[in-house]
Amino acid sequence: AEHILTPEGKLKKVPRKRIGIKGMKAPARDHTEIYDATGETKIGEVTSGTFSPCLKAPIAMGYVETKSAKVGTEIMLKIRNKMQKAEVTKMPFVESRYYRVPE
Repeated sequence: AEHILTPEGKLKKVPRKRIGIKGMKAPARDHTEIYDATGETKIGEVTSGTFSPCLKAPIAMGYVETKSAKVGTEIMLKIRNKMQKAEVTKMPFVESRYYRVPE
């Protein structure tokens, strides 16, 4: 409990948050570095990425500093030693469309 709670019993601030990433040209694979909009400061790392057949675009998930986790934040990804623009998006990427029987 000491990992998530302060000595007073309140929740500690989380240093990193999981985000969804869209808008890049090539899929970002695991361990791709995430930088701020200027491309100078490393703020996180991609945990997984692939091409989405539903969205017909590359998507990824990763962890970034909490201050950079707001939806719509511009970021840069270092994919194959080239910087590519991307954007923090909400998750899940595609809303579920299954039918639920009313009770």
